[in-house]
Amino acid sequence: MEGDFIKINEWLMPFSWLYGIGVRLRNQLFDIGMLKSRSFDVPVISVGNITVGGSGKTPHVEYLVKLLKDKTKVAVLSRGYKRKSKGFVLAKKDTPMSEIGDEPFQIKKKFPEIYVAVDKDRCHGIDKLTDNSVAKDIDVILLDDAYQHRYVKPGINILLVDYHRLIIYDKLLPAGRLREPKEGKGRADIVIVTKCPQDMKPMEFRVLIKAMNLRPYQKLYFTTLKYGNLKPLYCGEEMALDSLTKQHNVLLLTGIASPNQMILDLKPYTENILPMTFSDHHQFTQKDIRRMNEQFAEMPEPKLIITTEKDATRLFGMEGLSDEVRHNIFALPVEVQFMLDQQDMFNQKIIDYVRKNSRNSILAKAKDDHKPKDSNSAGNGTRTISFRNN
Repeated sequence: MEGDFIKINEWLMPFSWLYGIGVRLRNQLFDIGMLKSRSFDVPVISVGNITVGGSGKTPHVEYLVKLLKDKTKVAVLSRGYKRKSKGFVLAKKDTPMSEIGDEPFQIKKKFPEIYVAVDKDRCHGIDKLTDNSVAKDIDVILLDDAYQHRYVKPGINILLVDYHRLIIYDKLLPAGRLREPKEGKGRADIVIVTKCPQDMKPMEFRVLIKAMNLRPYQKLYFTTLKYGNLKPLYCGEEMALDSLTKQHNVLLLTGIASPNQMILDLKPYTENILPMTFSDHHQFTQKDIRRMNEQFAEMPEPKLIITTEKDATRLFGMEGLSDEVRHNIFALPVEVQFMLDQQDMFNQKIIDYVRKNSRNSILAKAKDDHKPKDSNSAGNGTRTISFRNN
């Protein structure tokens, strides 16, 4: 049921109250203009959340990449969490994961034809991406995990809300996992309830629609997770997930924010799941590798190791993996799937924005869509986006 992963530490509520004062003050400074948000001439779509981790940002960014990459020149800009580099880095074919972070590395590996860059300062990152000496002819920039980065004013602001951690039931840090008060959802143009059960009933959708209490200009969508074939990290062939049997023993290796969803999704295939969990973006050590080798060796046949695509980027190439592990470790790809036949509506909204907007404002008046204007914002002047022929 919705909200079933929420745990509130009531004894920390006084600290959440103090934290909330600071966050509300910051937001008010942006709202009254004392802190400035910048608009850009290139369309910018932000994907983020107001909870700590685990709402499905990367699969939703990848969905947008797939939607747009054959029609426009796409760039993804991320912070590059836990990378070893500093400042702006534009990923190349051979850029190591340590220089850009695991999620940007995963996106670049899956979509080598697009631009992927990292920069903690998103405004600076957009300035660099719109400088033709760095990147050429970018039509749209996707901001990964930038909902709280209010120095950028995106043309479309997408807020992701985990079905199992609905913001309407959660509390501010540190008692709960909200980064800002739930009222912050009012900045979103699109709200997506993610990780919904595939068998949700019509009444459940209606209850959630009412509970989210969105404003008239906001659009609400629902997505669920769709898994692909198990892909070997080192050797062997792909396996269909439904080829698993009740007799299979699975060592589920995860370093993500919310592994519970993955456990629930694998249980229909086999009940024999041994979770080996680490914190989000965990950097695996030789001690971790030895522990994995030992646990896997003790498991009865038939057996395999399943991990996430994100964890696979940090595991691949690690020294010390036993031959048995190398022959039996698989990554499980995940995609998002829209529910209630909402996919076409969502796709059209995104495509229309990118096609029509040469400056960053989803609320721009129609009369301004094709009217050239001078601009003092970053970029190379007002541009008209033309969708390329495939």
